[in-house]
Amino acid sequence: MYMTHIMQKFESVARACPDRTAVYDNGRSLTFQQLYDCVVAEAVRLGARLHGKTGQIIAVLLPKSLEAVIAQLAVLYSGNTYMNVDVRHPEKRIRAILEQVRPALVIAGKDSPACAENVHIFEPEPASRQAWTPEERAALLLRREQCIDTDLLCIINTSGSTGIPKAVALTHRSFIDYVESVSAAGLVDDGETVGSLAPVVFDHYSFELCLLAVKGCALILIPESYAAFPIRMLELLARQKVTFLFWVPTIMVNIANMDLLRQITLPTLKKVWFAGEVFPTAKFNYWRRHLPDVLFVNLYGPTEITVDCVYHVIQRNLRDDEPIPIGRPLKNTSILVLDDKNRLVTEPGTEGELCVRGSSLALGYYNNPEKTSAAFVQNPLNTAYPEIIYRTGDIVFWNEYEELVFKGRKDTLIKHSGYRIELGEIEHVVVNTLKLMPNCCALYDAERKRIVLIGESASPLPEKELRQKLGAVLPRYMVPSVYTFIPEMPLNSSGKIDRQLLKNLLKNTQEPCTPPHTR
Repeated sequence: MYMTHIMQKFESVARACPDRTAVYDNGRSLTFQQLYDCVVAEAVRLGARLHGKTGQIIAVLLPKSLEAVIAQLAVLYSGNTYMNVDVRHPEKRIRAILEQVRPALVIAGKDSPACAENVHIFEPEPASRQAWTPEERAALLLRREQCIDTDLLCIINTSGSTGIPKAVALTHRSFIDYVESVSAAGLVDDGETVGSLAPVVFDHYSFELCLLAVKGCALILIPESYAAFPIRMLELLARQKVTFLFWVPTIMVNIANMDLLRQITLPTLKKVWFAGEVFPTAKFNYWRRHLPDVLFVNLYGPTEITVDCVYHVIQRNLRDDEPIPIGRPLKNTSILVLDDKNRLVTEPGTEGELCVRGSSLALGYYNNPEKTSAAFVQNPLNTAYPEIIYRTGDIVFWNEYEELVFKGRKDTLIKHSGYRIELGEIEHVVVNTLKLMPNCCALYDAERKRIVLIGESASPLPEKELRQKLGAVLPRYMVPSVYTFIPEMPLNSSGKIDRQLLKNLLKNTQEPCTPPHTR
Protein backbone atom coordinates (compact mmCIF):
# COMPACT_ATOMS: atom_id res chain seq x y z
CA MET A 1 0.00 0.00 0.00
CA TYR A 2 1.36 3.41 -0.97
CA MET A 3 1.28 5.57 2.14
CA THR A 4 0.33 9.22 1.97
CA HIS A 5 -0.39 9.54 5.71
CA ILE A 6 1.60 8.10 8.59
CA MET A 7 -1.57 6.80 10.31
CA GLN A 8 -2.79 4.71 7.38
CA LYS A 9 -1.33 1.51 8.85
CA PHE A 10 -2.19 2.17 12.50
CA GLU A 11 -5.51 0.31 12.46
CA SER A 12 -4.04 -2.77 10.76
CA VAL A 13 -1.14 -2.75 13.23
CA ALA A 14 -3.64 -2.69 16.13
CA ARG A 15 -5.57 -5.58 14.57
CA ALA A 16 -2.40 -7.63 14.03
CA CYS A 17 -1.20 -7.42 17.65
CA PRO A 18 -4.15 -6.18 19.77
CA ASP A 19 -2.89 -7.55 23.09
CA ARG A 20 0.77 -6.56 22.74
CA THR A 21 1.96 -3.64 24.85
CA ALA A 22 2.13 -0.50 22.71
CA VAL A 23 3.23 2.05 25.33
CA TYR A 24 4.70 1.56 28.78
CA ASP A 25 4.96 4.55 31.11
CA ASN A 26 6.34 4.07 34.62
CA GLY A 27 4.10 1.16 35.61
CA ARG A 28 1.16 2.08 33.37
CA SER A 29 0.65 0.58 29.94
CA LEU A 30 -1.73 0.32 26.99
CA THR A 31 -2.05 -2.50 24.50
CA PHE A 32 -2.27 -1.67 20.81
CA GLN A 33 -6.04 -2.19 20.86
CA GLN A 34 -6.48 0.00 23.95
CA LEU A 35 -4.27 2.67 22.43
CA TYR A 36 -6.20 2.57 19.16
CA ASP A 37 -9.53 2.99 20.99
CA CYS A 38 -8.19 5.93 23.02
CA VAL A 39 -6.71 7.60 19.93
CA VAL A 40 -9.92 7.37 17.90
CA ALA A 41 -12.01 8.61 20.83
CA GLU A 42 -9.76 11.65 21.29
CA ALA A 43 -9.64 12.26 17.53
CA VAL A 44 -13.46 12.37 17.49
CA ARG A 45 -13.42 15.00 20.26
CA LEU A 46 -10.79 17.03 18.43
CA GLY A 47 -12.79 16.82 15.21
CA ALA A 48 -15.84 18.19 16.98
CA ARG A 49 -13.82 21.00 18.57
CA LEU A 50 -12.34 21.94 15.16
CA HIS A 51 -15.72 21.58 13.35
CA GLY A 52 -14.30 18.88 11.10
CA LYS A 53 -11.40 20.98 9.80
CA THR A 54 -8.15 19.27 8.81
CA GLY A 55 -4.65 20.65 8.30
CA GLN A 56 -4.80 22.66 11.54
CA ILE A 57 -1.79 23.16 13.81
CA ILE A 58 -2.47 21.78 17.28
CA ALA A 59 0.03 22.40 20.06
CA VAL A 60 0.48 19.55 22.54
CA LEU A 61 1.53 20.94 25.91
CA LEU A 62 1.85 17.71 27.88
CA PRO A 63 4.80 15.99 29.56
CA LYS A 64 6.11 12.84 27.92
CA SER A 65 3.57 10.24 29.00
CA LEU A 66 0.82 7.85 27.92
CA GLU A 67 -1.44 10.88 27.62
CA ALA A 68 0.98 12.68 25.31
CA VAL A 69 1.25 9.66 23.00
CA ILE A 70 -2.55 9.41 22.78
CA ALA A 71 -2.92 13.14 22.11
CA GLN A 72 -0.23 13.27 19.41
CA LEU A 73 -1.58 10.23 17.57
CA ALA A 74 -5.13 11.59 17.89
CA VAL A 75 -4.06 14.85 16.24
CA LEU A 76 -2.64 12.87 13.32
CA TYR A 77 -5.65 10.54 13.15
CA SER A 78 -7.94 13.57 12.88
CA GLY A 79 -5.99 14.81 9.84
CA ASN A 80 -4.18 17.61 11.63
CA THR A 81 -0.62 18.57 12.61
CA TYR A 82 0.88 18.41 16.09
CA MET A 83 3.49 20.71 17.59
CA ASN A 84 4.97 19.40 20.83
CA VAL A 85 5.91 22.07 23.35
CA ASP A 86 8.12 21.28 26.34
CA VAL A 87 6.14 21.98 29.52
CA ARG A 88 9.44 22.46 31.38
CA HIS A 89 10.39 25.52 29.31
CA PRO A 90 10.01 28.99 30.82
CA GLU A 91 6.62 30.59 30.15
CA LYS A 92 8.24 33.34 28.07
CA ARG A 93 9.65 30.78 25.67
CA ILE A 94 6.37 28.85 25.48
CA ARG A 95 4.54 32.09 24.76
CA ALA A 96 7.04 33.02 22.01
CA ILE A 97 6.51 29.64 20.33
CA LEU A 98 2.72 29.85 20.52
CA GLU A 99 2.65 33.46 19.30
CA GLN A 100 4.78 32.64 16.28
CA VAL A 101 2.85 29.56 15.14
CA ARG A 102 -0.61 30.55 16.47
CA PRO A 103 -2.04 27.01 16.74
CA ALA A 104 -5.76 26.49 16.29
CA LEU A 105 -5.85 24.59 19.58
CA VAL A 106 -3.60 23.79 22.53
CA ILE A 107 -3.99 20.36 24.11
CA ALA A 108 -2.96 20.63 27.73
CA GLY A 109 -3.51 19.13 31.16
CA LYS A 110 -5.56 20.69 33.93
CA ASP A 111 -2.46 22.53 35.19
CA SER A 112 -1.55 24.06 31.83
CA PRO A 113 0.59 27.23 31.79
CA ALA A 114 -1.38 30.47 31.91
CA CYS A 115 0.19 31.63 28.63
CA ALA A 116 -1.79 29.08 26.59
CA GLU A 117 -5.04 30.14 24.84
CA ASN A 118 -7.69 28.08 23.04
CA VAL A 119 -6.95 25.25 25.43
CA HIS A 120 -8.44 21.78 24.98
CA ILE A 121 -8.09 19.96 28.31
CA PHE A 122 -6.99 16.41 27.70
CA GLU A 123 -9.11 13.88 29.57
CA PRO A 124 -8.79 10.47 27.92
CA GLU A 125 -11.60 7.97 28.19
CA PRO A 126 -10.85 4.75 30.06
CA ALA A 127 -9.12 2.40 27.64
CA SER A 128 -11.67 -0.30 28.33
CA ARG A 129 -14.56 1.72 26.91
CA GLN A 130 -14.99 2.46 23.22
CA ALA A 131 -15.98 6.14 23.27
CA TRP A 132 -16.81 6.53 19.58
CA THR A 133 -19.35 5.19 17.12
CA PRO A 134 -18.57 3.51 13.78
CA GLU A 135 -20.17 6.50 12.06
CA GLU A 136 -17.85 8.93 13.84
CA ARG A 137 -14.81 6.85 12.90
CA ALA A 138 -15.97 6.66 9.28
CA ALA A 139 -16.33 10.45 9.17
CA LEU A 140 -12.79 10.81 10.54
CA LEU A 141 -11.37 8.48 7.91
CA LEU A 142 -13.22 10.29 5.14
CA ARG A 143 -11.70 13.61 6.20
CA ARG A 144 -8.26 12.06 6.54
CA GLU A 145 -8.39 10.60 3.05
CA GLN A 146 -8.50 14.17 1.75
CA CYS A 147 -4.97 14.68 3.16
CA ILE A 148 -1.93 14.35 0.89
CA ASP A 149 1.63 13.37 1.67
CA THR A 150 2.97 16.93 1.60
CA ASP A 151 0.61 17.96 4.39
CA LEU A 152 2.37 18.69 7.66
CA LEU A 153 2.84 15.89 10.17
CA CYS A 154 4.46 18.02 12.86
CA ILE A 155 6.23 21.26 13.66
CA ILE A 156 9.46 21.08 15.63
CA ASN A 157 10.92 24.19 17.21
CA THR A 158 14.66 24.72 17.15
CA SER A 159 16.79 27.53 18.53
CA GLY A 160 16.86 30.83 16.59
CA SER A 161 19.39 33.66 16.61
CA THR A 162 16.75 36.38 17.20
CA GLY A 163 15.47 34.88 20.43
CA ILE A 164 12.44 33.33 18.70
CA PRO A 165 12.66 29.59 17.99
CA LYS A 166 12.48 28.51 14.36
CA ALA A 167 9.46 26.28 13.68
CA VAL A 168 10.50 23.54 11.25
CA ALA A 169 7.57 22.30 9.12
CA LEU A 170 7.87 18.55 8.45
CA THR A 171 5.57 16.54 6.21
CA HIS A 172 4.08 13.05 6.19
CA ARG A 173 6.08 12.32 3.05
CA SER A 174 9.38 13.11 4.74
CA PHE A 175 8.70 10.84 7.73
CA ILE A 176 7.35 8.04 5.53
CA ASP A 177 10.49 8.39 3.39
CA TYR A 178 12.71 8.16 6.47
CA VAL A 179 10.92 5.11 7.92
CA GLU A 180 11.09 3.34 4.56
CA SER A 181 14.77 4.26 4.05
CA VAL A 182 16.02 2.99 7.41
CA SER A 183 13.87 -0.14 7.03
CA ALA A 184 15.32 -0.83 3.57
CA ALA A 185 18.84 -0.45 5.01
CA GLY A 186 18.05 -3.11 7.64
CA LEU A 187 18.49 -0.66 10.51
CA VAL A 188 15.11 -1.29 12.19
CA ASP A 189 12.58 -4.14 12.11
CA ASP A 190 8.85 -4.48 12.68
CA GLY A 191 7.82 -4.99 16.29
CA GLU A 192 10.90 -3.53 17.96
CA THR A 193 10.70 -2.63 21.64
CA VAL A 194 12.05 0.93 21.82
CA GLY A 195 13.72 2.44 24.87
CA SER A 196 12.38 5.97 24.31
CA LEU A 197 14.62 8.56 25.95
CA ALA A 198 14.28 11.55 23.57
CA PRO A 199 12.24 14.54 24.78
CA VAL A 200 8.94 15.06 22.93
CA VAL A 201 10.37 18.13 21.18
CA PHE A 202 13.07 16.04 19.43
CA ASP A 203 12.57 14.73 15.90
CA HIS A 204 13.92 11.42 17.28
CA TYR A 205 10.76 11.14 19.35
CA SER A 206 8.46 11.86 16.39
CA PHE A 207 10.27 9.10 14.51
CA GLU A 208 9.62 6.68 17.39
CA LEU A 209 5.95 7.63 17.26
CA CYS A 210 5.95 6.77 13.55
CA LEU A 211 7.58 3.41 14.32
CA LEU A 212 4.71 2.65 16.68
CA ALA A 213 2.03 3.56 14.12
CA VAL A 214 3.62 2.03 11.02
CA LYS A 215 5.77 -0.88 12.24
CA GLY A 216 4.02 -1.92 15.44
CA CYS A 217 6.96 -0.98 17.67
CA ALA A 218 6.36 -0.66 21.40
CA LEU A 219 7.52 2.50 23.19
CA ILE A 220 9.02 2.14 26.65
CA LEU A 221 8.95 5.71 27.95
CA ILE A 222 12.01 6.28 30.13
CA PRO A 223 11.22 8.68 33.02
CA GLU A 224 13.09 11.98 32.78
CA SER A 225 14.35 11.55 36.33
CA TYR A 226 16.34 8.48 35.27
CA ALA A 227 18.84 10.69 33.44
CA ALA A 228 20.41 11.37 36.84
CA PHE A 229 20.42 7.65 37.67
CA PRO A 230 21.60 5.80 34.54
CA ILE A 231 21.68 2.44 36.30
CA ARG A 232 17.90 2.63 36.78
CA MET A 233 17.61 3.34 33.08
CA LEU A 234 19.56 0.20 32.19
CA GLU A 235 17.54 -1.85 34.68
CA LEU A 236 14.35 -0.67 32.95
CA LEU A 237 15.74 -1.65 29.52
CA ALA A 238 16.57 -5.13 30.81
CA ARG A 239 13.24 -5.57 32.60
CA GLN A 240 11.17 -4.47 29.57
CA LYS A 241 13.30 -6.50 27.12
CA VAL A 242 14.19 -3.48 24.98
CA THR A 243 15.59 -4.31 21.53
CA PHE A 244 16.19 -0.84 20.02
CA LEU A 245 17.71 2.43 21.23
CA PHE A 246 18.02 5.80 19.50
CA TRP A 247 19.91 8.02 21.94
CA VAL A 248 22.14 11.07 21.99
CA PRO A 249 25.72 10.20 23.01
CA THR A 250 25.75 12.24 26.24
CA ILE A 251 23.91 9.64 28.33
CA MET A 252 25.92 6.84 26.67
CA VAL A 253 29.15 8.59 27.67
CA ASN A 254 27.88 8.82 31.27
CA ILE A 255 27.10 5.10 31.28
CA ALA A 256 30.59 4.35 29.96
CA ASN A 257 32.24 6.63 32.54
CA MET A 258 30.37 4.82 35.33
CA ASP A 259 31.18 1.37 33.87
CA LEU A 260 27.51 0.38 34.20
CA LEU A 261 27.46 -2.16 31.36
CA ARG A 262 29.65 -4.36 33.54
CA GLN A 263 26.87 -4.40 36.15
CA ILE A 264 23.75 -4.64 33.94
CA THR A 265 23.43 -7.06 31.02
CA LEU A 266 21.10 -6.29 28.11
CA PRO A 267 20.58 -9.65 26.38
CA THR A 268 17.61 -8.52 24.24
CA LEU A 269 19.25 -5.37 22.87
CA LYS A 270 19.90 -5.74 19.13
CA LYS A 271 20.25 -2.24 17.66
CA VAL A 272 21.71 1.00 19.03
CA TRP A 273 21.49 4.22 17.04
CA PHE A 274 23.12 7.43 18.16
CA ALA A 275 22.97 10.95 16.75
CA GLY A 276 22.72 14.59 17.74
CA GLU A 277 26.35 15.20 18.70
CA VAL A 278 29.81 13.72 18.37
CA PHE A 279 30.28 10.44 20.27
CA PRO A 280 33.87 10.21 21.62
CA THR A 281 35.26 7.07 20.03
CA ALA A 282 36.87 5.76 23.22
CA LYS A 283 33.47 5.80 24.96
CA PHE A 284 31.81 4.19 21.94
CA ASN A 285 34.41 1.43 22.00
CA TYR A 286 33.41 0.72 25.61
CA TRP A 287 29.82 0.07 24.45
CA ARG A 288 30.99 -2.09 21.58
CA ARG A 289 33.23 -4.23 23.80
CA HIS A 290 30.37 -4.92 26.21
CA LEU A 291 27.71 -5.46 23.50
CA PRO A 292 29.62 -7.18 20.69
CA ASP A 293 26.50 -8.61 18.98
CA VAL A 294 24.63 -5.28 18.79
CA LEU A 295 24.27 -3.35 15.52
CA PHE A 296 25.67 0.13 16.18
CA VAL A 297 24.68 2.95 13.81
CA ASN A 298 25.97 6.51 13.81
CA LEU A 299 23.51 8.89 12.15
CA TYR A 300 23.63 12.55 11.23
CA GLY A 301 21.07 15.11 10.19
CA PRO A 302 19.49 18.38 11.25
CA THR A 303 15.75 18.58 11.92
CA GLU A 304 15.29 20.41 8.61
CA ILE A 305 15.93 17.19 6.67
CA THR A 306 13.68 15.01 8.92
CA VAL A 307 15.66 13.22 11.62
CA ASP A 308 18.75 12.08 9.68
CA CYS A 309 20.08 11.91 6.13
CA VAL A 310 23.29 9.87 6.38
CA TYR A 311 24.24 6.83 8.41
CA HIS A 312 27.20 4.60 9.18
CA VAL A 313 26.93 1.03 10.39
CA ILE A 314 30.08 0.52 12.44
CA GLN A 315 31.72 -2.70 11.31
CA ARG A 316 35.48 -2.13 11.35
CA ASN A 317 37.49 -1.45 14.49
CA LEU A 318 38.08 2.23 15.26
CA ARG A 319 41.01 3.64 17.22
CA ASP A 320 40.12 5.69 20.28
CA ASP A 321 41.50 8.80 18.55
CA GLU A 322 39.74 8.12 15.23
CA PRO A 323 36.45 9.98 14.54
CA ILE A 324 33.36 7.84 13.94
CA PRO A 325 32.24 8.49 10.33
CA ILE A 326 28.70 9.68 9.65
CA GLY A 327 28.79 7.49 6.55
CA ARG A 328 26.75 7.69 3.39
CA PRO A 329 23.27 8.91 2.38
CA LEU A 330 20.12 6.99 3.11
CA LYS A 331 18.05 5.73 0.19
CA ASN A 332 16.28 8.52 -1.74
CA THR A 333 18.57 11.19 -0.24
CA SER A 334 21.28 13.01 -2.14
CA ILE A 335 24.28 14.65 -0.48
CA LEU A 336 26.25 17.54 -1.99
CA VAL A 337 29.52 18.64 -0.40
CA LEU A 338 30.18 22.16 -1.68
CA ASP A 339 33.21 24.41 -1.27
CA ASP A 340 33.01 28.16 -0.67
CA LYS A 341 32.56 28.72 -4.43
CA ASN A 342 29.69 26.21 -4.67
CA ARG A 343 31.81 23.61 -6.43
CA LEU A 344 31.30 19.93 -5.72
CA VAL A 345 33.95 18.46 -3.40
CA THR A 346 34.90 14.85 -4.11
CA GLU A 347 38.58 14.54 -3.16
CA PRO A 348 39.25 12.65 0.12
CA GLY A 349 40.22 15.00 2.94
CA THR A 350 38.93 18.17 1.24
CA GLU A 351 36.41 19.99 3.42
CA GLY A 352 33.12 21.49 2.30
CA GLU A 353 29.60 22.32 3.47
CA LEU A 354 27.16 19.43 3.57
CA CYS A 355 23.99 20.18 1.59
CA VAL A 356 20.99 17.88 1.16
CA ARG A 357 18.35 17.36 -1.52
CA GLY A 358 15.40 14.98 -1.63
CA SER A 359 11.89 14.43 -0.30
CA SER A 360 13.24 14.34 3.26
CA LEU A 361 13.54 18.14 3.28
CA ALA A 362 11.21 20.19 5.45
CA LEU A 363 8.94 22.68 3.72
CA GLY A 364 10.76 25.45 5.58
CA TYR A 365 10.22 27.47 8.75
CA TYR A 366 6.60 28.15 9.70
CA ASN A 367 5.71 31.86 9.46
CA ASN A 368 9.34 32.75 8.71
CA PRO A 369 9.96 33.25 4.97
CA GLU A 370 13.20 35.16 5.53
CA LYS A 371 14.89 32.32 7.45
CA THR A 372 13.41 29.79 5.02
CA SER A 373 14.85 31.50 1.94
CA ALA A 374 18.28 31.74 3.58
CA ALA A 375 18.57 28.01 4.34
CA PHE A 376 16.42 26.34 1.68
CA VAL A 377 17.98 27.51 -1.57
CA GLN A 378 18.23 26.68 -5.26
CA ASN A 379 20.75 23.94 -6.00
CA PRO A 380 23.72 25.93 -7.39
CA LEU A 381 24.69 22.93 -9.54
CA ASN A 382 21.32 22.97 -11.32
CA THR A 383 20.34 25.98 -13.44
CA ALA A 384 17.76 24.15 -15.58
CA TYR A 385 14.76 24.00 -13.23
CA PRO A 386 13.79 24.80 -9.62
CA GLU A 387 15.39 22.37 -7.18
CA ILE A 388 15.65 23.19 -3.49
CA ILE A 389 18.51 22.01 -1.30
CA TYR A 390 19.07 22.58 2.41
CA ARG A 391 22.40 24.09 3.44
CA THR A 392 23.21 22.53 6.80
CA GLY A 393 26.12 24.81 7.70
CA ASP A 394 28.08 21.71 8.75
CA ILE A 395 31.60 21.10 7.45
CA VAL A 396 32.43 17.54 6.38
CA PHE A 397 34.96 15.65 4.27
CA TRP A 398 35.17 12.27 2.54
CA ASN A 399 37.68 9.85 4.06
CA GLU A 400 39.67 7.14 2.26
CA TYR A 401 36.77 4.68 2.68
CA GLU A 402 34.39 7.06 0.82
CA GLU A 403 32.62 7.82 4.09
CA LEU A 404 31.60 11.26 5.26
CA VAL A 405 33.27 12.55 8.42
CA PHE A 406 31.84 15.46 10.43
CA LYS A 407 34.33 18.26 11.03
CA GLY A 408 32.34 21.06 12.70
CA ARG A 409 30.06 24.04 12.21
CA LYS A 410 30.66 27.05 9.98
CA ASP A 411 28.54 29.39 12.10
CA THR A 412 27.15 29.69 15.63
CA LEU A 413 24.83 26.69 15.64
CA ILE A 414 25.94 23.94 18.01
CA LYS A 415 24.78 20.56 19.27
CA HIS A 416 24.72 20.30 23.08
CA SER A 417 23.18 17.39 25.02
CA GLY A 418 21.38 16.43 21.82
CA TYR A 419 19.76 19.86 21.38
CA ARG A 420 20.48 22.18 18.47
CA ILE A 421 21.29 25.57 19.96
CA GLU A 422 21.83 28.84 18.16
CA LEU A 423 24.40 30.67 20.29
CA GLY A 424 23.06 33.92 18.88
CA GLU A 425 19.80 33.32 20.75
CA ILE A 426 21.66 33.28 24.06
CA GLU A 427 23.45 36.50 23.12
CA HIS A 428 20.16 38.10 22.04
CA VAL A 429 18.51 37.26 25.35
CA VAL A 430 21.47 38.56 27.41
CA VAL A 431 21.87 41.86 25.55
CA ASN A 432 18.45 42.70 24.08
CA THR A 433 15.81 40.87 26.12
CA LEU A 434 17.25 41.08 29.64
CA LYS A 435 19.75 43.91 28.99
CA LEU A 436 22.23 42.33 31.42
CA MET A 437 25.29 43.80 29.71
CA PRO A 438 26.07 45.93 26.64
CA ASN A 439 27.70 43.12 24.69
CA CYS A 440 28.55 39.45 24.99
CA CYS A 441 29.71 36.41 23.08
CA ALA A 442 28.49 32.85 23.64
CA LEU A 443 30.94 30.08 22.73
CA TYR A 444 30.88 26.32 22.99
CA ASP A 445 33.66 24.38 24.68
CA ALA A 446 33.16 21.11 22.80
CA GLU A 447 35.88 19.24 24.69
CA ARG A 448 34.29 19.89 28.08
CA LYS A 449 30.74 20.02 26.62
CA ARG A 450 29.79 23.37 28.15
CA ILE A 451 28.48 26.74 26.98
CA VAL A 452 30.69 29.69 27.89
CA LEU A 453 29.41 33.25 28.07
CA ILE A 454 31.97 36.03 27.70
CA GLY A 455 30.44 39.31 28.82
CA GLU A 456 31.54 42.89 28.42
CA SER A 457 31.69 44.37 31.91
CA ALA A 458 34.13 46.48 33.89
CA SER A 459 33.65 44.15 36.87
CA PRO A 460 32.30 40.62 37.31
CA LEU A 461 28.54 40.15 37.64
CA PRO A 462 27.00 37.76 40.17
CA GLU A 463 26.90 34.36 38.46
CA LYS A 464 23.97 33.03 40.53
CA GLU A 465 21.84 36.03 39.57
CA LEU A 466 22.78 35.66 35.88
CA ARG A 467 21.79 31.99 35.93
CA GLN A 468 18.45 32.77 37.55
CA LYS A 469 17.59 35.53 35.09
CA LEU A 470 18.62 33.50 32.06
CA GLY A 471 16.81 30.44 33.40
CA ALA A 472 13.56 32.40 33.47
CA VAL A 473 13.78 32.94 29.70
CA LEU A 474 15.90 30.11 28.29
CA PRO A 475 15.47 26.36 28.72
CA ARG A 476 17.94 24.85 31.17
CA TYR A 477 20.12 23.26 28.49
CA MET A 478 20.79 26.71 26.96
CA VAL A 479 21.90 28.43 30.17
CA PRO A 480 25.72 28.88 30.09
CA SER A 481 27.72 27.03 32.72
CA VAL A 482 30.84 29.26 32.60
CA TYR A 483 30.87 33.08 32.82
CA THR A 484 33.84 35.29 31.96
CA PHE A 485 33.98 39.09 31.91
CA ILE A 486 36.26 41.41 29.95
CA PRO A 487 36.25 45.24 29.86
CA GLU A 488 35.90 45.38 26.06
CA MET A 489 35.10 42.88 23.33
CA PRO A 490 37.83 42.30 20.70
CA LEU A 491 36.67 43.29 17.23
CA ASN A 492 37.75 42.02 13.82
CA SER A 493 38.42 44.12 10.71
CA SER A 494 34.69 44.23 9.94
CA GLY A 495 33.92 45.79 13.30
CA LYS A 496 32.26 42.61 14.60
CA ILE A 497 33.15 40.61 17.70
CA ASP A 498 36.24 38.59 16.89
CA ARG A 499 34.75 35.21 17.66
CA GLN A 500 37.72 33.39 16.20
CA LEU A 501 40.13 35.12 18.57
CA LEU A 502 37.93 34.21 21.52
CA LYS A 503 37.59 30.63 20.22
CA ASN A 504 41.37 30.32 19.97
CA LEU A 505 41.74 31.53 23.53
CA LEU A 506 39.07 29.05 24.60
CA LYS A 507 40.92 26.25 22.84
CA ASN A 508 44.42 27.10 24.04
CA THR A 509 43.77 27.89 27.70
CA GLN A 510 42.19 26.12 30.63
CA GLU A 511 39.55 28.82 30.81
CA PRO A 512 37.96 30.45 27.72
CA CYS A 513 40.27 33.46 27.99
CA THR A 514 42.47 35.13 30.58
CA PRO A 515 40.85 38.50 31.24
CA PRO A 516 40.96 40.12 34.66
CA HIS A 517 37.49 38.93 35.71
CA THR A 518 36.59 35.24 35.51
CA ARG A 519 33.98 33.44 37.57
